[in-house]
Amino acid sequence: MNAMSVHNQSPHRAGFACFVGRPNAGKSTLTNALVGQKVAITSNRPQTTRHTVRGIVHRPDAQLILVDTPGLHKPRTLLGERLNDVVRTTWAEVDVIGFCLPADQKLGPGDKFIAKELAGIRKTPKIAVVTKTDLVDGKTLAEQLIAVDQLAAELGFEWAEIVPVSAVEGSQVSLLADLIAPLLPEGPPLYPEGDLTDEPEQVMVAELIREAALEGVRDELPHSIAVVVEEMLPRENRPADKPLLDIHANVYIERPSQKGIIIGPKGARLREVGTKSRKQIEALLGTPVFLDLHVKVAKDWQRDPKQLRKLGF
Repeated sequence: MNAMSVHNQSPHRAGFACFVGRPNAGKSTLTNALVGQKVAITSNRPQTTRHTVRGIVHRPDAQLILVDTPGLHKPRTLLGERLNDVVRTTWAEVDVIGFCLPADQKLGPGDKFIAKELAGIRKTPKIAVVTKTDLVDGKTLAEQLIAVDQLAAELGFEWAEIVPVSAVEGSQVSLLADLIAPLLPEGPPLYPEGDLTDEPEQVMVAELIREAALEGVRDELPHSIAVVVEEMLPRENRPADKPLLDIHANVYIERPSQKGIIIGPKGARLREVGTKSRKQIEALLGTPVFLDLHVKVAKDWQRDPKQLRKLGF
Protein backbone atom coordinates (compact mmCIF):
# COMPACT_ATOMS: atom_id res chain seq x y z
CA MET A 1 0.00 0.00 0.00
CA ASN A 2 1.62 3.29 -0.96
CA ALA A 3 1.68 6.28 1.36
CA MET A 4 -0.79 8.15 -0.82
CA SER A 5 -3.72 5.80 -0.27
CA VAL A 6 -3.00 5.63 3.47
CA HIS A 7 -3.08 9.42 3.56
CA ASN A 8 -6.50 9.50 1.88
CA GLN A 9 -7.99 7.36 4.61
CA SER A 10 -7.63 10.01 7.29
CA PRO A 11 -9.73 9.01 10.33
CA HIS A 12 -13.19 10.46 10.88
CA ARG A 13 -13.41 12.92 13.74
CA ALA A 14 -16.35 13.92 15.91
CA GLY A 15 -16.64 16.25 18.84
CA PHE A 16 -18.04 19.32 20.52
CA ALA A 17 -17.30 22.99 20.12
CA CYS A 18 -18.87 26.02 21.70
CA PHE A 19 -18.81 29.67 20.74
CA VAL A 20 -18.35 32.16 23.52
CA GLY A 21 -18.31 35.92 23.50
CA ARG A 22 -20.10 38.97 24.73
CA PRO A 23 -23.80 39.22 24.00
CA ASN A 24 -24.35 40.16 20.34
CA ALA A 25 -20.88 38.97 19.32
CA GLY A 26 -22.58 36.97 16.56
CA LYS A 27 -22.49 33.51 18.18
CA SER A 28 -25.96 32.36 17.15
CA THR A 29 -25.69 33.77 13.62
CA LEU A 30 -22.42 31.89 13.21
CA THR A 31 -24.00 28.66 14.51
CA ASN A 32 -26.80 29.06 11.97
CA ALA A 33 -24.36 29.78 9.13
CA LEU A 34 -22.30 26.68 9.93
CA VAL A 35 -25.29 24.39 10.30
CA GLY A 36 -27.08 25.97 7.36
CA GLN A 37 -30.40 26.32 9.18
CA LYS A 38 -31.84 28.51 11.87
CA VAL A 39 -31.30 26.58 15.09
CA ALA A 40 -30.17 28.96 17.78
CA ILE A 41 -32.41 31.86 18.62
CA THR A 42 -30.84 35.08 17.41
CA SER A 43 -31.73 38.33 19.00
CA ASN A 44 -30.41 41.85 19.30
CA ARG A 45 -30.46 41.56 23.07
CA PRO A 46 -28.22 39.62 25.43
CA GLN A 47 -29.25 36.39 27.03
CA THR A 48 -31.88 35.04 24.76
CA THR A 49 -30.13 31.72 24.19
CA ARG A 50 -30.78 30.21 27.58
CA HIS A 51 -30.89 26.56 26.71
CA THR A 52 -28.02 24.59 25.27
CA VAL A 53 -29.08 24.52 21.63
CA ARG A 54 -26.82 22.21 19.68
CA GLY A 55 -26.30 22.68 15.99
CA ILE A 56 -24.73 19.75 14.16
CA VAL A 57 -22.41 20.21 11.20
CA HIS A 58 -22.15 17.02 9.11
CA ARG A 59 -19.04 16.66 6.93
CA PRO A 60 -17.55 13.64 5.15
CA ASP A 61 -14.47 13.79 7.40
CA ALA A 62 -15.94 15.08 10.65
CA GLN A 63 -19.03 15.79 12.67
CA LEU A 64 -18.99 19.00 14.65
CA ILE A 65 -21.55 19.44 17.41
CA LEU A 66 -22.01 23.06 18.44
CA VAL A 67 -23.05 23.67 22.00
CA ASP A 68 -24.43 27.15 22.36
CA THR A 69 -23.75 28.34 25.90
CA PRO A 70 -25.48 31.34 27.43
CA GLY A 71 -23.36 34.47 27.63
CA LEU A 72 -20.97 34.76 30.53
CA HIS A 73 -21.59 37.96 32.46
CA LYS A 74 -21.27 39.39 35.95
CA PRO A 75 -24.24 37.83 37.73
CA ARG A 76 -26.87 40.00 39.39
CA THR A 77 -29.46 37.33 40.12
CA LEU A 78 -29.62 33.68 41.02
CA LEU A 79 -30.43 32.97 37.36
CA GLY A 80 -27.26 34.83 36.38
CA GLU A 81 -25.13 32.74 38.72
CA ARG A 82 -26.68 29.55 37.49
CA LEU A 83 -26.03 30.55 33.87
CA ASN A 84 -22.39 31.26 34.66
CA ASP A 85 -21.95 27.82 36.26
CA VAL A 86 -23.45 26.25 33.15
CA VAL A 87 -20.98 28.19 31.01
CA ARG A 88 -17.91 27.09 32.96
CA THR A 89 -18.85 23.41 33.02
CA THR A 90 -19.60 23.49 29.30
CA TRP A 91 -16.24 25.09 28.52
CA ALA A 92 -14.40 22.40 30.43
CA GLU A 93 -16.23 19.62 28.57
CA VAL A 94 -15.95 20.70 24.92
CA ASP A 95 -13.12 19.85 22.50
CA VAL A 96 -12.74 23.33 20.98
CA ILE A 97 -13.78 26.80 22.12
CA GLY A 98 -14.42 29.54 19.57
CA PHE A 99 -14.23 33.04 21.05
CA CYS A 100 -16.32 35.43 18.94
CA LEU A 101 -15.14 39.04 18.81
CA PRO A 102 -16.98 41.47 16.52
CA ALA A 103 -14.69 43.24 14.03
CA ASP A 104 -16.58 46.51 14.40
CA GLN A 105 -16.12 46.94 18.16
CA LYS A 106 -12.89 47.62 20.02
CA LEU A 107 -11.99 45.00 22.61
CA GLY A 108 -13.62 45.96 25.88
CA PRO A 109 -13.68 44.88 29.53
CA GLY A 110 -16.30 42.23 28.70
CA ASP A 111 -13.93 40.57 26.21
CA LYS A 112 -11.03 40.68 28.67
CA PHE A 113 -13.25 39.16 31.37
CA ILE A 114 -14.04 36.20 29.09
CA ALA A 115 -10.45 35.87 27.81
CA LYS A 116 -9.21 35.68 31.40
CA GLU A 117 -11.68 32.86 32.10
CA LEU A 118 -10.51 31.10 28.92
CA ALA A 119 -6.86 31.41 29.95
CA GLY A 120 -7.76 29.29 32.98
CA ILE A 121 -8.98 26.42 30.78
CA ARG A 122 -5.56 25.15 29.79
CA LYS A 123 -6.04 22.03 27.72
CA THR A 124 -8.86 23.05 25.37
CA PRO A 125 -7.74 24.59 22.05
CA LYS A 126 -9.18 28.09 21.58
CA ILE A 127 -9.92 29.70 18.23
CA ALA A 128 -10.46 33.46 18.01
CA VAL A 129 -13.26 34.13 15.54
CA VAL A 130 -13.40 37.76 14.46
CA THR A 131 -17.03 38.13 13.35
CA LYS A 132 -19.00 40.70 11.31
CA THR A 133 -16.06 41.44 8.98
CA ASP A 134 -18.57 42.76 6.42
CA LEU A 135 -19.03 45.84 8.64
CA VAL A 136 -15.41 47.08 8.53
CA ASP A 137 -12.63 48.00 6.09
CA GLY A 138 -9.34 46.13 5.74
CA LYS A 139 -7.36 48.44 8.00
CA THR A 140 -9.83 48.17 10.90
CA LEU A 141 -9.91 44.40 10.48
CA ALA A 142 -6.11 44.16 10.53
CA GLU A 143 -5.97 46.24 13.72
CA GLN A 144 -8.57 44.02 15.35
CA LEU A 145 -6.68 40.83 14.41
CA ILE A 146 -3.50 42.23 15.99
CA ALA A 147 -5.39 43.31 19.14
CA VAL A 148 -6.94 39.84 19.45
CA ASP A 149 -3.51 38.20 19.09
CA GLN A 150 -2.09 40.48 21.80
CA LEU A 151 -5.02 39.78 24.13
CA ALA A 152 -3.99 36.12 24.38
CA ALA A 153 -0.28 36.97 24.67
CA GLU A 154 -1.00 39.28 27.63
CA LEU A 155 -2.86 36.48 29.40
CA GLY A 156 -0.17 33.90 28.68
CA PHE A 157 -1.88 31.65 26.14
CA GLU A 158 -1.95 31.22 22.38
CA TRP A 159 -4.89 30.97 19.98
CA ALA A 160 -4.95 27.72 17.99
CA GLU A 161 -6.17 29.89 15.08
CA ILE A 162 -7.42 33.44 14.46
CA VAL A 163 -10.11 33.50 11.77
CA PRO A 164 -12.01 36.51 10.40
CA VAL A 165 -15.54 35.57 9.22
CA SER A 166 -18.77 37.13 8.07
CA ALA A 167 -21.66 34.80 8.86
CA VAL A 168 -24.06 37.16 7.09
CA GLU A 169 -22.15 36.99 3.81
CA GLY A 170 -21.05 33.39 4.39
CA SER A 171 -17.43 34.53 4.06
CA GLN A 172 -14.81 32.11 5.53
CA VAL A 173 -17.51 30.13 7.38
CA SER A 174 -16.48 26.84 5.75
CA LEU A 175 -12.83 27.69 6.40
CA LEU A 176 -13.71 27.95 10.10
CA ALA A 177 -15.22 24.44 9.96
CA ASP A 178 -12.06 23.22 8.15
CA LEU A 179 -9.92 24.59 10.99
CA ILE A 180 -12.09 23.20 13.79
CA ALA A 181 -12.36 19.68 12.33
CA PRO A 182 -8.73 18.55 12.91
CA LEU A 183 -8.95 19.67 16.55
CA LEU A 184 -11.73 17.16 17.27
CA PRO A 185 -11.03 13.68 18.66
CA GLU A 186 -11.05 10.71 16.25
CA GLY A 187 -14.27 8.74 16.27
CA PRO A 188 -17.47 7.86 14.42
CA PRO A 189 -20.34 10.36 14.01
CA LEU A 190 -22.22 10.86 17.29
CA TYR A 191 -25.53 11.80 15.67
CA PRO A 192 -27.43 10.43 12.66
CA GLU A 193 -26.84 12.24 9.35
CA GLY A 194 -30.17 14.08 9.19
CA ASP A 195 -30.03 15.64 12.66
CA LEU A 196 -29.39 19.37 12.88
CA THR A 197 -30.09 19.81 16.57
CA ASP A 198 -30.93 17.47 19.45
CA GLU A 199 -32.86 20.15 21.31
CA PRO A 200 -36.21 18.65 22.26
CA GLU A 201 -38.84 20.12 19.94
CA GLN A 202 -40.78 21.52 22.88
CA VAL A 203 -37.81 23.63 23.97
CA MET A 204 -37.31 25.00 20.45
CA VAL A 205 -41.03 25.78 20.17
CA ALA A 206 -40.88 27.59 23.53
CA GLU A 207 -37.87 29.60 22.30
CA LEU A 208 -39.70 30.66 19.11
CA ILE A 209 -42.71 31.82 21.14
CA ARG A 210 -40.43 33.65 23.57
CA GLU A 211 -38.60 35.37 20.73
CA ALA A 212 -41.89 36.51 19.19
CA ALA A 213 -43.17 37.70 22.58
CA LEU A 214 -40.03 39.78 23.15
CA GLU A 215 -40.14 41.36 19.71
CA GLY A 216 -41.04 45.02 20.08
CA VAL A 217 -41.25 45.03 23.90
CA ARG A 218 -37.61 44.26 24.72
CA ASP A 219 -37.11 47.66 26.31
CA GLU A 220 -39.99 47.20 28.72
CA LEU A 221 -39.38 43.49 29.44
CA PRO A 222 -35.74 42.78 28.60
CA HIS A 223 -35.76 39.17 29.76
CA SER A 224 -38.52 38.77 32.29
CA ILE A 225 -40.38 36.37 30.00
CA ALA A 226 -40.25 32.59 30.20
CA VAL A 227 -42.30 30.25 28.04
CA VAL A 228 -43.34 26.72 28.97
CA VAL A 229 -44.95 24.43 26.43
CA GLU A 230 -47.45 22.47 28.53
CA GLU A 231 -48.37 19.99 25.80
CA MET A 232 -48.03 19.21 22.10
CA LEU A 233 -50.62 16.74 20.87
CA PRO A 234 -51.81 15.71 17.40
CA ARG A 235 -55.51 16.67 17.02
CA GLU A 236 -57.66 13.53 17.10
CA ASN A 237 -59.88 12.35 14.23
CA ARG A 238 -57.99 14.29 11.55
CA PRO A 239 -57.48 12.68 8.11
CA ALA A 240 -53.88 11.53 7.59
CA ASP A 241 -53.26 14.14 4.86
CA LYS A 242 -54.55 17.00 7.05
CA PRO A 243 -52.82 16.67 10.41
CA LEU A 244 -53.03 19.41 13.02
CA LEU A 245 -50.82 19.77 16.07
CA ASP A 246 -52.33 21.36 19.16
CA ILE A 247 -49.77 23.30 21.20
CA HIS A 248 -50.71 24.72 24.59
CA ALA A 249 -48.15 27.13 26.00
CA ASN A 250 -47.90 29.56 28.90
CA VAL A 251 -45.99 32.82 28.71
CA TYR A 252 -44.77 33.65 32.22
CA ILE A 253 -44.03 37.18 33.33
CA GLU A 254 -42.88 38.41 36.73
CA ARG A 255 -45.46 41.02 37.63
CA PRO A 256 -49.15 41.59 36.96
CA SER A 257 -48.31 45.06 35.55
CA GLN A 258 -46.43 43.36 32.68
CA LYS A 259 -49.51 41.43 31.59
CA GLY A 260 -50.98 44.37 29.68
CA ILE A 261 -47.72 44.91 27.78
CA ILE A 262 -47.71 41.33 26.47
CA ILE A 263 -51.45 41.11 25.78
CA GLY A 264 -51.76 44.57 24.23
CA PRO A 265 -54.93 46.60 23.62
CA LYS A 266 -57.88 44.19 23.23
CA GLY A 267 -55.44 41.28 23.02
CA ALA A 268 -53.93 42.51 19.74
CA ARG A 269 -50.32 42.09 20.83
CA LEU A 270 -50.79 38.49 22.01
CA ARG A 271 -52.59 37.59 18.76
CA GLU A 272 -49.65 38.98 16.83
CA VAL A 273 -47.22 36.93 18.94
CA GLY A 274 -49.35 33.85 18.28
CA THR A 275 -49.48 34.39 14.52
CA LYS A 276 -45.80 35.12 14.20
CA SER A 277 -44.57 32.22 16.32
CA ARG A 278 -47.12 29.82 14.80
CA LYS A 279 -45.67 30.42 11.31
CA GLN A 280 -42.14 29.74 12.57
CA ILE A 281 -43.24 26.64 14.52
CA GLU A 282 -45.01 25.29 11.42
CA ALA A 283 -41.84 25.85 9.40
CA LEU A 284 -39.76 24.12 12.09
CA LEU A 285 -42.05 21.09 12.56
CA GLY A 286 -43.41 20.91 9.00
CA THR A 287 -47.02 20.54 10.11
CA PRO A 288 -50.01 22.87 10.61
CA VAL A 289 -50.32 24.04 14.21
CA PHE A 290 -53.08 25.31 16.47
CA LEU A 291 -51.38 27.46 19.08
CA ASP A 292 -53.11 28.20 22.37
CA LEU A 293 -51.25 30.90 24.34
CA HIS A 294 -51.93 32.04 27.88
CA VAL A 295 -50.15 34.75 29.86
CA LYS A 296 -49.49 33.94 33.52
CA VAL A 297 -47.76 35.73 36.36
CA ALA A 298 -44.97 33.82 38.14
CA LYS A 299 -43.90 36.26 40.79
CA ASP A 300 -40.19 37.18 40.52
CA TRP A 301 -39.35 33.93 38.77
CA GLN A 302 -35.78 34.99 38.05
CA ARG A 303 -34.94 34.97 41.77
CA ASP A 304 -36.91 31.94 42.93
CA PRO A 305 -35.13 28.57 42.71
CA LYS A 306 -38.41 26.62 42.77
CA GLN A 307 -39.86 28.66 39.89
CA LEU A 308 -36.56 28.44 37.97
CA ARG A 309 -36.69 24.66 38.16
CA LYS A 310 -40.30 24.59 37.04
CA LEU A 311 -39.51 26.86 34.10
CA GLY A 312 -36.69 24.58 33.01
CA PHE A 313 -33.56 26.36 34.26
